[in-house]
Amino acid sequence: MKNAFAIVTLSALMATHAMAQTPVAPADAAAGPSAAAPVAPREEGAESKADAKAEGLPKVELSSDLLYKLTKAEMEFKSGQWQGPYVTMMVAAQQTRDPRLARRASEMALAAKQGSEALAAIRLWRELAPDSDEATQFFLGFVVLTDKIEEAEPIFAERLANAPAGARGVALFQMQQILSRSNDKLYAYSMLTRLVQPYLDMFEAHLVLAQGALSIGERERAIGEANKALAIKPNSELAALTLAQVTGEPEAAGKVLATFLQKNPDAIEVRGAYARLLVEQKQLEPARDQFLLLLKSQPDNVGGLYALGIVALQLEDTKGAEQYFKRFLAVLDKSPGDARDPFKALMILSQIAETRGDTAGAIAWLDKVDNSASAGYVEARLRRAQLIARGGNLDAARKALTEIETDDPASQAQVLLVDAQFLRDAGYVQSAYTVLENALLRFPDNPELLYDYALLAERLDKLELMEASLRRVMALAPDNQHAYNALGYSLAERGIRLQEAHALIEKALQMAPGDPFIMDSMGWVQFRMGDLAAAENALRRAYAVRSDPEIAVHLGEVLWQKGDKAEAQKLWREAQRKDPKNDVLKSTLARLNVSL
Repeated sequence: MKNAFAIVTLSALMATHAMAQTPVAPADAAAGPSAAAPVAPREEGAESKADAKAEGLPKVELSSDLLYKLTKAEMEFKSGQWQGPYVTMMVAAQQTRDPRLARRASEMALAAKQGSEALAAIRLWRELAPDSDEATQFFLGFVVLTDKIEEAEPIFAERLANAPAGARGVALFQMQQILSRSNDKLYAYSMLTRLVQPYLDMFEAHLVLAQGALSIGERERAIGEANKALAIKPNSELAALTLAQVTGEPEAAGKVLATFLQKNPDAIEVRGAYARLLVEQKQLEPARDQFLLLLKSQPDNVGGLYALGIVALQLEDTKGAEQYFKRFLAVLDKSPGDARDPFKALMILSQIAETRGDTAGAIAWLDKVDNSASAGYVEARLRRAQLIARGGNLDAARKALTEIETDDPASQAQVLLVDAQFLRDAGYVQSAYTVLENALLRFPDNPELLYDYALLAERLDKLELMEASLRRVMALAPDNQHAYNALGYSLAERGIRLQEAHALIEKALQMAPGDPFIMDSMGWVQFRMGDLAAAENALRRAYAVRSDPEIAVHLGEVLWQKGDKAEAQKLWREAQRKDPKNDVLKSTLARLNVSL
């Protein structure tokens, strides 16, 4: 049996098993590393050119015993074990002196979230492959995150010293990024200051010192270092952006960027940052001017076009926004490799068309969101169905819902919820109730389905079922203020358990103190409890926030009971103008025997 494997090398085994993974440095070494991403397998039975050229890679014959151990370790690891396979790989690496086995041991420890074992394997990997930049990078990443950070200093110093002059700036930035992950920020910064001392004639050295100083709260020092970088290289956009960042104040950052642009008008990155800063400060017209300057030099800059569309919307320039978003989409169409999702732009264009009454145009834009992989696919399809329903074609709208393709349970539940809403709004309450009843068989713990189901149950006079469903929503989503408000209002409307109703609405109001409909519920329960003054106060505040017809009806009834019948009738007439078919208004007027 042994002779059968005489010509098989360890390199061949590593290729044929296709078991290599790229280690991923953990975000928190103490918590353990994360699982790694697989690398594409190589052709079976063949050694790669990289293997053949790898320096110091031992030629190890793969005996049947070694093959058995490695294969067994891989099978055990795939079954969920890690300790035995890890030890096997470590022992094999020490015996064969092959760094790939140490690397594989580190992968196993990483996947098992065992930080100390991963570090031990990476140490061995570096020992066996001292020239491996990958092994060094992972070693540095681990020690910086632990209490062994001092081990990184001589390695950083050597890497900086050996880096070619043209690449030393990049090496400085890489070092600063690794050190920025240290839990001991002060020690990391002191190490950084020592390491950059030989390179203070480089603007990159002062930039990394600026970032390091900022990480320990030394803002003045950070500003000083950024200024030194800018003095060494006055036209450096990176130095200007760093100085703006470390200033800490938007106004001061804006001055830095504006001053730099006066001297360097072609600085694309700085102008883009300045424009975004102006947007954040609500200086929309100056921001638009900066984005327009960007477009002069880069007419097809999709980021600039999108930003101009958003700014135009905020300036209520709908026509301009439409033009920019259309150009944005046209540029994306010419760049099939661009990873940007056009969904948001298409939704905005649809909303613009809808606002001017062009329902067909709004639907046409939504039809372009035809990729089910798009993050907004389901939202666009639901919106499309809603527009069709608004046009009065219930059957077509429901059919549009059935055509939505999604494997996501939450999205599937949302489709059923919208279907029920279509039926409810069309007056088919029993059919809507049945849709939700069946939906809850599939998604019994969906709070949205349960909430709408409860409201329909109340309309069908299934009050016990309504209350049970709302209490289930409260259990599943304790921060859902609507469930507390709905149950409290239902009790108040029926004039029962008023103290409990008040407590439920008060809890909802604590969660959402500015919600006018919850304010309305509070006013209504206070009215039912006989506190007309408190009721009027609550309802007037609610109506000031939102002049909703139902709030007007409730406020009107409070005023009617207080004797201010003229004011009550005025409110009811306002409600009637806004919603002539409002059922609450009709029932109130009939109950009080009032004609307007």
